[in-house]
Amino acid sequence: MATVADEVRRRRKKLGWSAQGLADRCEEIGYPIPRNVIGNMESGRRAVLPLVEIMVLAKALRMSPISLIYPVGYVDEARQLPYEVPRPAWDAVQWFTGNSPAEDATDHMLDHFLAHDLELRSALAAVESEDYERWKVKTAPNRVQREAAERALARYADQSANAKHELRRYRDAIREAGGTPPHLPSQLDDVDPPDTDLTEEIDL
Repeated sequence: MATVADEVRRRRKKLGWSAQGLADRCEEIGYPIPRNVIGNMESGRRAVLPLVEIMVLAKALRMSPISLIYPVGYVDEARQLPYEVPRPAWDAVQWFTGNSPAEDATDHMLDHFLAHDLELRSALAAVESEDYERWKVKTAPNRVQREAAERALARYADQSANAKHELRRYRDAIREAGGTPPHLPSQLDDVDPPDTDLTEEIDL
């Protein structure tokens, strides 16, 4: 609570806003937080700060909610949980965002999504490189440059195929765990198999 209050005050003053100015911006977002509530929070007179207000305050202050809870870069240490011994703020951020999973974690869906995001980036980079080399093959002014582009195209085509295979593997893992994989960009439409549910319903 004190960490969030201190960070709200620091950020508000950096932006040159009064407490009323911050309250006005919260109201513009659609979730009013009155000036006196903000003042009581910053002074430590308020005992409770709902999560929704942290989210609204972060939006109003043009920052992420995690930066209010664990203001990495502005404090060296933070309490990961109330009454715990303070630890490096970056460690607390890593734990909160799932990049450093809890030792007793049993739900691995977030791990699947984090891995999926890495593979998605790799697959997009590979596909873009493959497309570029394909363009170079088509526009090569001579045989030497065309053959070099064809060799590069073959390498990137292999990388693209491998990246898509890994991405498909993580999407399957998400489905097997009962989740729904995130939407794919159009460049990767061929990663998922065609949906046959509609056909099956028609057949029935």
